[in-house]
Amino acid sequence: SSLTGLSVALGVMLTVTVLVIYSIVRDAFEQRSVGYDLVIGRRGSDLQLVLSTVYRIGDPPANLPYSYYRRLIEKDLPFPEVHHVTAAVPIALGDYTEQGTFPIVGTTGDYFKMPFAPKRQFRIRGHVFEQPFDAIIGSRVAQENNWNLGSQFTLVHGGAEGHHHDEKFTVVGVLERTGTANDRTVFTHLNGFYAIAGHETPPHEALQRESDFYGREVDREEYDRLKAEWERLQSRGGHHHGPMEEFQKELSAIFVSMRSQTSSVIFSGKTRKSGPAMAVNPIEPIRELMENFVGPVSNLLVVLTALVVVVSGVGIFVSIYNSMSDRRREIAVMRALGAQRRHISWIVLTESILLCVGGGLLGVILGHGLIFAAAPAVSERLNLIIDPLTFHLAEFLLIPGLIVLASLVGFLPALSAYRTDVARTLAE
Repeated sequence: SSLTGLSVALGVMLTVTVLVIYSIVRDAFEQRSVGYDLVIGRRGSDLQLVLSTVYRIGDPPANLPYSYYRRLIEKDLPFPEVHHVTAAVPIALGDYTEQGTFPIVGTTGDYFKMPFAPKRQFRIRGHVFEQPFDAIIGSRVAQENNWNLGSQFTLVHGGAEGHHHDEKFTVVGVLERTGTANDRTVFTHLNGFYAIAGHETPPHEALQRESDFYGREVDREEYDRLKAEWERLQSRGGHHHGPMEEFQKELSAIFVSMRSQTSSVIFSGKTRKSGPAMAVNPIEPIRELMENFVGPVSNLLVVLTALVVVVSGVGIFVSIYNSMSDRRREIAVMRALGAQRRHISWIVLTESILLCVGGGLLGVILGHGLIFAAAPAVSERLNLIIDPLTFHLAEFLLIPGLIVLASLVGFLPALSAYRTDVARTLAE
């Protein structure tokens, strides 16, 4: 009986663990995406844009010209909703730290004025950017790389195997832990990001790309002049170390806050219609990901763990039913002493319910105990804000479901006890 009850407990523990983990992942993704209303990027996959810029997973679809950001903050885009923009923060991606391979985000100090979660602001030990080669690091970066205020580091272009840059950045700020992708991110001043040798786009290519973005013909004379200068520079084996022209600068995305949700929706629609850029509500792609992929996978795991519970219930049925032949004498004696048939049936049915419900309660405790014990390590590893006391609404259906299961598996043994022939059993 203890072993069959334990099998129920293990099945319920798995079910609870899957449900709670799904709730944690869902809440974590949703709470990370509400510090701003829109993410503007180059036309492509909404999900790819959000994952790369908000969660620092993968690469963005393509780059935007810097002039688009300037036109945005100057309210120079061809639709009136641009005047409802209350904040716009540029984001440039592409490099990683040499130590730890943490992603680099080139941005401005305005990034840290936006909340990273509902009503939760960044807290920085130190200060925001003052010089081009200043950097602010996340809590996990500081911990794993053993960096602090004043630490210096270099960047690697595109990953561990990429080109190593010579420029050194200095840590001037350390973020308090946020439980988001910001914890494993290094933020550099956007001007410093553009000042790194090798970050400049060849001027003739940049001119062509900016012209293509706005749908206009490139100035062929200017294009040929810039190309000749670039080839002459490359023939001398050097990089351009002067300040970039604006048309050479590119951004991965722009984080935007709007005056209202309505203006956000209208702005998003008109942005898509007016050119090769798109404005994405960062919550929607993640919601679709949860509904179309994570949700079905979670449901499949719940079904599999529910089957484990059902198999455990069948084990209880087999255990009780097989023990009925050994209990016939006891049942007969009880009947002879005055117990009625329904009393005997209820005793057997109650045994089944106790095993299922007792195992279920133990499973709920074990499941949440497992989450509670693993929460610190998982939170540290995945940068999730994990509440170990999280409950899923489906958990409240577990005990009623187990009572129904116990009643089903206990019915035949109870019926067998009900039909016990007292005289014949005592005679045998």
